[in-house]
Amino acid sequence: MKKLFALLLLVCGSSSLSFAKPLPADTLPVRGFCIAAPRAEGLAPFLKFIDTELAPRHINTLVLRVDFNYQFKSHPELRDAGGLTEQQVKQLVQTCRKHNIRLIPQINLLGHQSWAGTTSNLLKVYPDFDETPWVKMPVNYVWPNADGLYCKSYCPLHPGVHKIVFELVDEICDVFESTAFHAGMDEVFYIGEDKCPRCGGRDKAELFAGEVWTIRNHLAQKGRELWMWGDRLLDGKLTGLGAWEASMNNTHRAVDLVPKDVVICDWHYERPDKTPVYLAMKGLSVITCPWRMPANAKLQLKDMYDYRASATKEMKPRFQGMMQTVWSDAAGFLDEFYGTGKPQKDTVNTSANCFRAVFTK
Repeated sequence: MKKLFALLLLVCGSSSLSFAKPLPADTLPVRGFCIAAPRAEGLAPFLKFIDTELAPRHINTLVLRVDFNYQFKSHPELRDAGGLTEQQVKQLVQTCRKHNIRLIPQINLLGHQSWAGTTSNLLKVYPDFDETPWVKMPVNYVWPNADGLYCKSYCPLHPGVHKIVFELVDEICDVFESTAFHAGMDEVFYIGEDKCPRCGGRDKAELFAGEVWTIRNHLAQKGRELWMWGDRLLDGKLTGLGAWEASMNNTHRAVDLVPKDVVICDWHYERPDKTPVYLAMKGLSVITCPWRMPANAKLQLKDMYDYRASATKEMKPRFQGMMQTVWSDAAGFLDEFYGTGKPQKDTVNTSANCFRAVFTK
């Protein structure tokens, strides 16, 4: 066999032979990619991207931010125009299954019920779910503003909200045939507002943890796992992480109150902060999530391997891996990735370059 291999090298030249690079002995349990679900008209190129880019890079988890980009049957009044059909979602399911990629849908729960000056579908159709109905959406959004408006939230104690959102969650999980659901829950600025007749004056950490438990318990009835972003579980003041990557409204104490079987997606984009250690020491499974800075992402990847290599046998399973996040739409990312879109001012710090740096072919 050695002689045959040597003969091949002589005849073909070593540079012309291509062999798959083996994965490290301690492969990360989660090698993930998170992006907005493609629009119906962009499904075909996205399926090709799974085949030709995600699979060869050994991506084993794909989180798709669906929100209302699906033709819901349980609540057609909440559909986006031109949302994905059941048949189109099944194409995503089949393509991911072919490559052993775990497919996880996301709908933003609690926070992110608006963006800039636009109210999203849930509060648009059911305005009584709004935690802050007295805050009116501006014509021209600016930050900072007098109302402290970043994104609207629904009231977690409204008696009718969970019936609606859980019908959406169940339907999207069923059609995606998923064993997990990503609930978002990041950047929740409005919670436990004093003027809210239901939750005013209540402990914000207890309110946040209570909503996590409510969602987790609903998913557990069908054996599904809850994934969520981790920023609300970090103390923005004490750590200096601030109001976006951590909490400045006292939800951080919920880290000791949430269930320990929730998977935390810990995002830090400007620095390779080592918060996975803190979250793992609280008993939570953690995935590090970069976005657009390749140098930071490579440090975060090294950290994740180091955490696993040096951890106790109890701690090691909590360091689950890495997940690249993308915050443009799917079509925009593919344009960036393949160089077919508008040239970017920063050609180094892009989500495509970050993805390539962390997950090489």
